[in-house]
Amino acid sequence: MPFEKISKTQKTIILIAWIVVLFTLWFLGTMGEKHLFPSPSQVFQGFSALYNEGLVVHIFQSLKLCFLSIFLAIIIALLFAYSWPIPLLKPVSEFVTKLRFLPFTGLSFYITLIVHEARNMQVWILVIFLTTYLTTSLIGVVKDIPQEEFDHAKTLKCNRFEVLWQVIVLGRIDYVIDVIRQNLAITWMMLVTVESIVVASGGLGFLIKNSDKFMNHGRIIALQIIILLIGLGLDWFINFLRKSIFRYSKI
Repeated sequence: MPFEKISKTQKTIILIAWIVVLFTLWFLGTMGEKHLFPSPSQVFQGFSALYNEGLVVHIFQSLKLCFLSIFLAIIIALLFAYSWPIPLLKPVSEFVTKLRFLPFTGLSFYITLIVHEARNMQVWILVIFLTTYLTTSLIGVVKDIPQEEFDHAKTLKCNRFEVLWQVIVLGRIDYVIDVIRQNLAITWMMLVTVESIVVASGGLGFLIKNSDKFMNHGRIIALQIIILLIGLGLDWFINFLRKSIFRYSKI
């Protein structure tokens, strides 16, 4: 029933049931002459082939690209978001949020004219792409701050810059971490696309591109599972970090 509260045991049973349904659909999809999905044996062979091809090295290459890109994007996006309350700089921040509608392919074309090294190209494509979404989300966090918090800071004799620092910067760090967690999923998803466009630096996108070229669907599904598990792991870790450092965010 909608909004019904269930026990942990019931949640576990429901989860197991859906996993059984998923695997059942997988096996049914591999029956017959024309397979909708590669068979489990083909996927397991794909895992083995990927490991022998240096899967671990490619995973670390992708993680390095992901962390470097999101680190740079966070710094740039925070500058735009924290300058948004300043009237002189507000139009610049608003303009950055509108850039998220630009096509991905067109953006990469102009970056290749400026940056020529493959890894740097991948980094800046992701940084520019992610900055637009991070800035939009962070400005949304600032807009949602209740007026009472600003009034409270003013009653404590805080000047305008102290209000900016205490209410927006320090008062919303846990929200910033949650925004980063949500946008990290976008970064991880686009990472493979960027690596498949510029394949010179390796990574998971490079492996998917090669697998797709040779129509090796078992390897493609294996890579999709790996990418999904790593993404879920990163999401869980950042959420765990936020709740551990900012315990009040769980209230």
